[in-house]
Formats: sequence, C-alpha cells, structure tokens
Amino acid sequence: MPPRPNSAAVPEADRPIAYMQRTRDWYLALGYGNPYVWVYHTDVPFQPLTKPLAHSRVALITTAAPYQPDKGNQGPGAAYNAAAKFYSVYSGDTGSDHDLRIAHVAIDRKHTRMEDSGTWFPLPALRHAAAQGRVQLAKRFHGAPTNRSQQHTIDVDCPEILARCVEDEADAAILVPNCPVCHQSVSLIARHLEANGVATVVMGCAKDIVEHCGVPRFLFSDFPLGNSAGRPHDPQSQTTTLELALRLLESAAGPRTTVQSPLRWSDNSDWKLDYCNPERLSPEEIRRLREEAEGARETAREIREAKLIA
Repeated sequence: MPPRPNSAAVPEADRPIAYMQRTRDWYLALGYGNPYVWVYHTDVPFQPLTKPLAHSRVALITTAAPYQPDKGNQGPGAAYNAAAKFYSVYSGDTGSDHDLRIAHVAIDRKHTRMEDSGTWFPLPALRHAAAQGRVQLAKRFHGAPTNRSQQHTIDVDCPEILARCVEDEADAAILVPNCPVCHQSVSLIARHLEANGVATVVMGCAKDIVEHCGVPRFLFSDFPLGNSAGRPHDPQSQTTTLELALRLLESAAGPRTTVQSPLRWSDNSDWKLDYCNPERLSPEEIRRLREEAEGARETAREIREAKLIA
C-alpha cells in the first residue's frame, strides 16, 4: 500500500533557513576558507521561575547599538556599517525611550528596512506589559556586544551582564538577537544567566544556531533576521510575539523548549532563498561584495583592537 500523503509536510522552500550552512557557503563563495565553527552543547542549564511572572522582575538584553551620529549611515536601508558596532556591555534606563539601531549587523536588508525599532528592541511592548501587570520591568536594559570571539563573550560579557542583572534584582531576562552571530552570543549569555539563577527566554529568528548552542527557552519567529520581536509597523504582531515569549518563560517544564510563533512574514517564502545565497548573484556582484567585506573586516578589526586594548 502506498504511503498516505502527509498534510502537515512543510515544503522545502518554506522550512526555516539553515543559517549555519548558508553562511558557510556564502563565505566560501566570497573566497574565505577556514569556515566559522559554531558553539555546540549537549547539556543545557535550566532555572524555573521562582515566583509568578506578575511578581518577577524581567531584564531586557539586546544586541542593538545606540545610534552614533558620527559613525555614518545607520538609518533605514543602510548598508553594513562596521564603525557602528560596540565592543563592551552597556546599560540604559528602561523608563526612557532610546534610539537603538541594527545597521551594523548582518541582518536581512533586502526584506526589511530597519524603520521600526519595535521589531528588534521590544522595550515599548515590555513597558506596556508591565503597565498591565503582566510582569515587573527591571530598571535597566543591557546591550550585549557580538565580537565574534566566543571566548570573550564567555569570559567577559557573560559575567558582566549577570552582574548587572543581579544588581537590578532581575528574576528573569528576555534576550533579543539580530544577526547570526548575535543569536549565538545571546545563547551563550542565556546559558550563563540560567546557570546562575536567572530564568531566560531567547526571542530569535535563527532556529538552527540557537538550538545548536543549546538554550533553556527559545521563541522562534520565522522572519527575516532583524525582526525577532515581531513584524515592522505591526503593533499587534509585536505584542503577540512578546506575549508568546512571556508564556514560554512561565510555562517551560525543562531545557531546550522551543516554541514557534504562528505568525508568518508573508504568504510567499521566496525571501528565504535570498539571504546569503551566491546562486542568486552574478560573479561581478560576488567580487564587489568581497571587496566590501574586506573593507568592513579591516574597519572592525581596527576599532575592536583599539576598544579592547583601552
């Protein structure tokens, strides 16, 4: 008897992007050898909430950068800007509005234009949830650098963010990454926080990277990178995405709990084939992108060395 068709089968083009393989193929196409090795863990720490969510103080951790007017274009549609990166943990008052941008990371620039910060920095939605009594909001949010050095993240950034969360008496943390390496960095931070008594949930778009690293709780939105907190110019989407993360924070029974948002980016999944796909580029475009990548790498190296030495 022939097998019965599976009505739940997902077409290949509509499956989550395999970012680890996609970025490997991309950099090989640009002429770079020695492919990046992503962090993998078999064990995952897990810290249950110790009190009801309504009485839990929640910290927000972001990889977005404070806008720096002297560092070039960081606005909607801006190209990659290595000069706009940051290299040490920073904090900000959650009671105020902030201009944080993501022009400096490898987000999906073709399918989103970085016009609505609510898609990558859900502080307004979190403040609203706190006003409704859903959670208590920690007095500060924290910026997590993504230096591409896993050891630096583990040895320097993880302990620093933990210290600031402890100082703010945070019971839990929501971590919101943007680019592929951002997803790995916040996963490492989530693991460190969890191992030291702070419950966490990662809101992200790169499913394979987060699950490969291993985190306690992960809300996956199958959106272009840079939209971990919901669709742009869609407040309901952002509210729904945050609520899904809060429910996961309070309901997960153990580590490696992934929940996929039911929201779709669009009815057409063709956008997934564009991200870092050399098959969709001409040889001339690949050469141009290689030159741009070399310039950005040199800029980032100079700034990183100066910042870290200082």
